Amino acid sequence: MPRIEHKRVLAAIRAAEAKTTGEIRVLIARHKAPDPVAAAQRYFERLGMAGSPHRNGVLIFLAPLSRRFAVIGDTGVHEKCGDVFWADLAKAMGEHFRRKAFTDGLVHGIEQAGELLAKNFPRSPDDAPAGAPEASEVD
Repeated sequence: MPRIEHKRVLAAIRAAEAKTTGEIRVLIARHKAPDPVAAAQRYFERLGMAGSPHRNGVLIFLAPLSRRFAVIGDTGVHEKCGDVFWADLAKAMGEHFRRKAFTDGLVHGIEQAGELLAKNFPRSPDDAPAGAPEASEVD
C-alpha cells in the first residue's frame, strides 16, 4: 500500500469544498480492483453521492494494488466539463502516480475538480457549510 498523507488530502478536500456546493470524496481500495470505473460507480451510489440537488459530486477512487484509478463525477458535473476534462485530469494524475507521488496525484485531482466545481457550482454565503471531508480506505 502506498504511503499517502491523509492530512494533506483532507486539507485539499476542505479547501476545494469551501468554494462550492459540490462534494469531493476520495476512496482508497485495499483490494485489487480490475475495473476501477465500475468500482467507483458502485461506491458513488452506495455513498449517496448521486442524491445531491445539483448532481455535483466527484469521487476519486484509487486501487494501488491494481495500479489503477478512476475519477467520476455526477451528471451535473459532467454536463459542465465533458469528456476532455476527465481525460486531461486522469492523464495528469496518472503521471504523478507513475512517479509514486500518490499524495501529489490525489491533491492535484482534488484541486482541479474543486476549481471546476467552484466555477460551475459556487458556494453562496447562505449555503450550509460542508460536512467533514472524506478520504477513506475500503476493503
